[in-house]
Amino acid sequence: VKLVESGGGYVQPGGSLRLSCRASSRWFKLNVVRWLRQAPGKERELVASITADNTTDYASSVRGRFTISRASAGDAAFLQMNNLKPDDTAIYRCNADLISYVGAPWNDRWGQGTQVTVSS
Repeated sequence: VKLVESGGGYVQPGGSLRLSCRASSRWFKLNVVRWLRQAPGKERELVASITADNTTDYASSVRGRFTISRASAGDAAFLQMNNLKPDDTAIYRCNADLISYVGAPWNDRWGQGTQVTVSS
């Protein structure tokens, strides 16, 4: 099973985008979810995370602008990005620990990434 992201794209500074992350199989739920990003020539950065009990954490660079959340059914997670800046341009990837329908953990699963470009 892998993760599937969607919602990236091109937006002007100050705009918004909403990224989604889902497991490729309906027999899995998302437990801990992390959004990471990597821009050309820069190190990968942990942007936001959310635990199974909805405890969230953010990088200082996005705090107050980005919001991570999860669907009540546990089958999806989201990253709402507001007031986007050119420095937010990067490939965003979802990373999550999953739980199968029988309770088996499937940790450290990755999505393929989605491009976010912020430019005027």
